[in-house]
Amino acid sequence: MELEGFTLKVENGLIRNGEVIGVLGRNALGKSTFAKMLAGIMTPTTGSLSRTLKISYKPQYISSDFQGTVSELLYQALKERMDSAMVKNEVMKPLEVDSLFDNNVGDLSGGELQRVSIALTLSLDADLYIIDEPSAHLDSAYRMSAARIIRRVMENNKRSAFVIDHDVYLIDLISDALIVFNGTPGKEGFSWGPMSMKDGMNMFLRDAGVTFRRDATTKRPRINKINSRLDKSQRESGNYYYSG
Repeated sequence: MELEGFTLKVENGLIRNGEVIGVLGRNALGKSTFAKMLAGIMTPTTGSLSRTLKISYKPQYISSDFQGTVSELLYQALKERMDSAMVKNEVMKPLEVDSLFDNNVGDLSGGELQRVSIALTLSLDADLYIIDEPSAHLDSAYRMSAARIIRRVMENNKRSAFVIDHDVYLIDLISDALIVFNGTPGKEGFSWGPMSMKDGMNMFLRDAGVTFRRDATTKRPRINKINSRLDKSQRESGNYYYSG
């Protein structure tokens, strides 16, 4: 597919009901372009896409132009679904969006707007959810809450999701498998996968030139210091993802 001088080549793959596919890659390799084309927001100049699924899409950059309260925005978009037990108990309350209902959308902070956008995306009735950069503007606690909620909504409702993010810990926590983008930033991008977490993380981290370990206490991914003993050992073994 070509778009405004950028070439994007996407590998065929499968996504199953209840599955979350993490999407990783350096900047300007086509991850968000891929998401927009799947969602029907952008059209390639060459190539084509067949869209037979209902898609709910959260963009990377969120507009706060809506004139009204959070509650008015959500009811306008969701209508009767806003009153469903699933939306209230699985999405709104865990993300603490219910505490923002009376706030004007234009007055929300970046983190509050992100939570509302994630909640709106997950509350729509869709077959496939495409969620671009859910971690942006969120502190670590809300990032983990968002990850758990996305995971739970997909599992409980037998739906599928693509989650694009630069937060390796969030992607590690939320994903069943990975799609990895590489190529030449701003010129061409190639997608690989879906593939296993180990294979996908190894491909991404090798391309990024870093190795990760898992912290023994927190279990979170931690970047190894370049040329440290562990960094060298993992590079030599080809295991850029966790060693042990």
